[in-house]
Amino acid sequence: MSAQQVAAYLHLDVREVAKLASRGEIPCRKVRGQFQFRKDQVDHWVESHMHTLGADRLEAIEKGVSAHHGVDHASLEVCPLIPPGGLAVPLGARTREGVIHDLVDLAGASEVVYDRQRLMDEIRRREELCSTALVPRVALPHPRRPLPYDIARSFIVAGSAPGGIPYGAEDGSLSRFFFLICCKDDRTHLHVLARLVRMLHAAEHVDMLLAAEGPDELRDVLVRLEELAAGGD
Repeated sequence: MSAQQVAAYLHLDVREVAKLASRGEIPCRKVRGQFQFRKDQVDHWVESHMHTLGADRLEAIEKGVSAHHGVDHASLEVCPLIPPGGLAVPLGARTREGVIHDLVDLAGASEVVYDRQRLMDEIRRREELCSTALVPRVALPHPRRPLPYDIARSFIVAGSAPGGIPYGAEDGSLSRFFFLICCKDDRTHLHVLARLVRMLHAAEHVDMLLAAEGPDELRDVLVRLEELAAGGD
Protein backbone atom coordinates (compact mmCIF):
# COMPACT_ATOMS: atom_id res chain seq x y z
CA MET A 1 0.00 0.00 0.00
CA SER A 2 1.13 3.55 -0.68
CA ALA A 3 0.91 6.36 1.88
CA GLN A 4 -2.15 7.64 0.01
CA GLN A 5 -3.84 4.24 0.22
CA VAL A 6 -3.07 3.89 3.94
CA ALA A 7 -4.43 7.40 4.51
CA ALA A 8 -7.69 6.48 2.77
CA TYR A 9 -7.85 3.11 4.55
CA LEU A 10 -7.45 4.67 8.01
CA HIS A 11 -9.32 7.88 7.18
CA LEU A 12 -6.25 9.97 8.00
CA ASP A 13 -4.54 12.90 6.31
CA VAL A 14 -1.72 11.62 4.07
CA ARG A 15 0.66 14.07 5.76
CA GLU A 16 -0.04 12.40 9.10
CA VAL A 17 0.69 8.98 7.62
CA ALA A 18 3.96 10.29 6.18
CA LYS A 19 4.87 11.79 9.56
CA LEU A 20 4.20 8.49 11.36
CA ALA A 21 6.26 6.65 8.76
CA SER A 22 9.21 9.03 8.87
CA ARG A 23 9.32 8.71 12.66
CA GLY A 24 9.21 4.92 12.50
CA GLU A 25 5.91 4.89 14.38
CA ILE A 26 4.09 2.78 11.78
CA PRO A 27 5.66 -0.25 10.04
CA CYS A 28 6.80 0.49 6.50
CA ARG A 29 9.80 0.51 4.20
CA LYS A 30 11.15 3.09 1.78
CA VAL A 31 11.50 2.16 -1.90
CA ARG A 32 12.88 4.72 -4.36
CA GLY A 33 12.11 7.48 -1.90
CA GLN A 34 8.49 6.43 -1.33
CA PHE A 35 7.01 4.80 1.77
CA GLN A 36 5.42 1.39 1.18
CA PHE A 37 3.20 -0.45 3.65
CA ARG A 38 1.96 -4.03 4.04
CA LYS A 39 -1.73 -4.18 4.87
CA ASP A 40 -1.34 -6.95 7.46
CA GLN A 41 1.29 -4.88 9.28
CA VAL A 42 -0.95 -1.79 9.16
CA ASP A 43 -3.83 -3.83 10.59
CA HIS A 44 -1.62 -5.11 13.42
CA TRP A 45 -0.40 -1.57 14.12
CA VAL A 46 -4.00 -0.33 14.39
CA GLU A 47 -4.93 -3.19 16.72
CA SER A 48 -1.95 -2.64 19.03
CA HIS A 49 -2.61 1.12 19.27
CA MET A 50 -6.40 1.12 19.63
CA HIS A 51 -6.29 1.59 23.39
CA THR A 52 -4.33 4.84 22.94
CA LEU A 53 -6.69 6.43 20.41
CA GLY A 54 -9.50 8.86 21.14
CA ALA A 55 -13.12 8.24 20.14
CA ASP A 56 -12.92 10.55 17.12
CA ARG A 57 -9.81 8.81 15.77
CA LEU A 58 -11.38 5.38 16.32
CA GLU A 59 -14.49 6.45 14.43
CA ALA A 60 -12.36 7.79 11.56
CA ILE A 61 -10.44 4.51 11.33
CA GLU A 62 -13.65 2.49 11.47
CA LYS A 63 -15.17 4.57 8.66
CA GLY A 64 -12.04 4.23 6.55
CA VAL A 65 -11.93 0.45 7.00
CA SER A 66 -15.67 0.23 6.28
CA ALA A 67 -15.35 2.20 3.06
CA HIS A 68 -12.29 0.21 1.96
CA HIS A 69 -14.16 -3.09 2.31
CA GLY A 70 -17.58 -1.86 1.17
CA VAL A 71 -19.20 -2.24 4.59
CA ASP A 72 -22.13 -0.04 5.60
CA HIS A 73 -20.76 1.97 8.53
CA ALA A 74 -24.28 2.54 9.90
CA SER A 75 -25.12 -1.16 10.16
CA LEU A 76 -24.75 -3.26 13.30
CA GLU A 77 -21.62 -5.38 13.04
CA VAL A 78 -21.01 -6.66 16.59
CA CYS A 79 -24.38 -7.82 17.90
CA PRO A 80 -25.34 -9.95 14.87
CA LEU A 81 -22.17 -12.01 15.45
CA ILE A 82 -23.29 -13.07 18.95
CA PRO A 83 -24.92 -16.52 18.68
CA PRO A 84 -27.82 -17.67 20.86
CA GLY A 85 -26.37 -18.70 24.21
CA GLY A 86 -23.23 -16.67 23.53
CA LEU A 87 -23.49 -14.42 26.61
CA ALA A 88 -22.69 -15.41 30.20
CA VAL A 89 -23.55 -13.37 33.30
CA PRO A 90 -21.36 -14.07 35.14
CA LEU A 91 -18.53 -16.30 33.91
CA GLY A 92 -17.35 -18.88 36.43
CA ALA A 93 -13.64 -18.18 35.77
CA ARG A 94 -11.23 -16.85 38.38
CA THR A 95 -8.04 -16.85 36.25
CA ARG A 96 -6.99 -15.77 32.75
CA GLU A 97 -6.79 -19.40 31.63
CA GLY A 98 -10.24 -19.97 33.10
CA VAL A 99 -11.64 -17.06 31.10
CA ILE A 100 -10.29 -18.56 27.87
CA HIS A 101 -11.82 -21.94 28.72
CA ASP A 102 -15.21 -20.46 29.64
CA LEU A 103 -15.44 -18.33 26.51
CA VAL A 104 -14.44 -21.19 24.20
CA ASP A 105 -16.97 -23.41 26.00
CA LEU A 106 -19.66 -20.80 25.30
CA ALA A 107 -18.70 -20.81 21.63
CA GLY A 108 -18.61 -24.60 21.53
CA ALA A 109 -22.07 -24.88 23.06
CA SER A 110 -23.30 -22.49 20.37
CA GLU A 111 -21.89 -24.84 17.70
CA VAL A 112 -19.69 -22.25 15.99
CA VAL A 113 -16.32 -23.95 16.71
CA TYR A 114 -14.93 -26.95 14.87
CA ASP A 115 -11.56 -27.26 16.63
CA ARG A 116 -11.78 -26.18 20.27
CA GLN A 117 -8.17 -26.99 21.20
CA ARG A 118 -6.68 -25.14 18.22
CA LEU A 119 -8.79 -22.11 19.03
CA MET A 120 -7.56 -22.04 22.63
CA ASP A 121 -3.94 -22.47 21.49
CA GLU A 122 -4.26 -19.52 19.08
CA ILE A 123 -5.83 -17.32 21.77
CA ARG A 124 -2.94 -18.14 24.13
CA ARG A 125 -0.38 -17.34 21.40
CA ARG A 126 -2.01 -13.95 20.88
CA GLU A 127 -1.87 -13.19 24.61
CA GLU A 128 1.84 -14.06 24.61
CA LEU A 129 2.46 -11.20 22.16
CA CYS A 130 0.77 -8.68 24.46
CA SER A 131 -2.35 -8.63 26.58
CA THR A 132 -5.68 -8.02 24.89
CA ALA A 133 -6.86 -6.01 27.92
CA LEU A 134 -7.14 -3.03 25.55
CA VAL A 135 -9.93 -1.12 27.32
CA PRO A 136 -10.13 -0.25 31.03
CA ARG A 137 -11.87 -3.16 32.80
CA VAL A 138 -12.39 -5.00 29.48
CA ALA A 139 -10.32 -7.60 27.62
CA LEU A 140 -10.85 -8.63 24.01
CA PRO A 141 -9.18 -12.04 23.59
CA HIS A 142 -8.92 -13.33 20.04
CA PRO A 143 -6.81 -15.71 17.97
CA ARG A 144 -3.46 -14.55 16.68
CA ARG A 145 -4.77 -14.85 13.12
CA PRO A 146 -8.14 -15.53 11.44
CA LEU A 147 -9.23 -19.18 11.54
CA PRO A 148 -11.31 -19.69 8.40
CA TYR A 149 -11.35 -23.49 8.66
CA ASP A 150 -11.67 -23.95 12.42
CA ILE A 151 -14.87 -21.98 13.03
CA ALA A 152 -18.28 -22.27 11.41
CA ARG A 153 -18.62 -18.50 11.02
CA SER A 154 -17.30 -15.28 12.46
CA PHE A 155 -18.64 -14.89 16.00
CA ILE A 156 -18.37 -13.04 19.31
CA VAL A 157 -19.15 -14.49 22.73
CA ALA A 158 -18.90 -12.49 25.92
CA GLY A 159 -19.26 -12.59 29.65
CA SER A 160 -18.64 -10.73 32.89
CA ALA A 161 -16.46 -11.37 35.91
CA PRO A 162 -17.60 -8.64 38.33
CA GLY A 163 -14.90 -9.43 40.89
CA GLY A 164 -12.17 -8.82 38.33
CA ILE A 165 -9.43 -11.05 36.93
CA PRO A 166 -5.74 -10.21 36.34
CA TYR A 167 -5.52 -10.22 32.54
CA GLY A 168 -2.27 -8.35 31.91
CA ALA A 169 -3.54 -4.79 31.57
CA GLU A 170 -0.65 -2.31 31.24
CA ASP A 171 -1.64 -0.48 34.42
CA GLY A 172 -2.07 -3.71 36.39
CA SER A 173 -5.81 -3.20 36.81
CA LEU A 174 -8.29 -6.09 36.83
CA SER A 175 -10.47 -6.93 33.82
CA ARG A 176 -14.16 -7.45 34.51
CA PHE A 177 -15.71 -8.03 31.11
CA PHE A 178 -14.51 -10.23 28.26
CA PHE A 179 -15.31 -10.47 24.54
CA LEU A 180 -13.95 -13.41 22.57
CA ILE A 181 -13.68 -12.29 18.93
CA CYS A 182 -13.19 -14.97 16.26
CA CYS A 183 -13.37 -14.00 12.60
CA LYS A 184 -12.83 -15.81 9.33
CA ASP A 185 -10.96 -12.88 7.75
CA ASP A 186 -8.89 -9.80 8.65
CA ARG A 187 -11.50 -7.42 7.26
CA THR A 188 -14.21 -8.53 9.68
CA HIS A 189 -11.76 -8.72 12.59
CA LEU A 190 -10.42 -5.18 12.31
CA HIS A 191 -13.82 -3.64 11.68
CA VAL A 192 -15.44 -5.44 14.63
CA LEU A 193 -12.51 -4.67 16.94
CA ALA A 194 -12.63 -0.95 16.12
CA ARG A 195 -16.41 -0.89 16.62
CA LEU A 196 -16.18 -2.67 19.98
CA VAL A 197 -13.42 -0.43 21.33
CA ARG A 198 -15.48 2.60 20.34
CA MET A 199 -18.61 1.16 21.99
CA LEU A 200 -16.64 0.80 25.22
CA HIS A 201 -14.72 4.07 25.10
CA ALA A 202 -16.87 5.71 27.77
CA ALA A 203 -16.52 4.35 31.31
CA GLU A 204 -20.28 4.56 31.84
CA HIS A 205 -20.80 2.15 28.93
CA VAL A 206 -18.67 -0.46 30.67
CA ASP A 207 -20.70 0.22 33.83
CA MET A 208 -23.86 -0.62 31.87
CA LEU A 209 -22.42 -3.97 30.78
CA LEU A 210 -21.38 -4.87 34.31
CA ALA A 211 -24.79 -3.90 35.69
CA ALA A 212 -26.66 -6.30 33.36
CA GLU A 213 -28.32 -9.02 35.44
CA GLY A 214 -28.71 -11.68 32.78
CA PRO A 215 -27.93 -12.56 29.16
CA ASP A 216 -31.11 -10.96 27.77
CA GLU A 217 -30.46 -7.67 29.55
CA LEU A 218 -26.82 -7.80 28.47
CA ARG A 219 -27.78 -8.28 24.83
CA ASP A 220 -30.15 -5.30 25.06
CA VAL A 221 -27.34 -3.15 26.46
CA LEU A 222 -24.98 -4.21 23.68
CA VAL A 223 -27.53 -3.41 20.99
CA ARG A 224 -28.11 0.01 22.54
CA LEU A 225 -24.37 0.75 22.70
CA GLU A 226 -23.80 -0.37 19.13
CA GLU A 227 -26.69 1.70 17.85
CA LEU A 228 -25.07 4.71 19.49
CA ALA A 229 -21.71 3.85 17.92
CA ALA A 230 -23.29 3.37 14.51
CA GLY A 231 -25.01 6.73 14.72
CA GLY A 232 -28.49 5.53 15.62
CA ASP A 233 -30.86 7.18 18.08
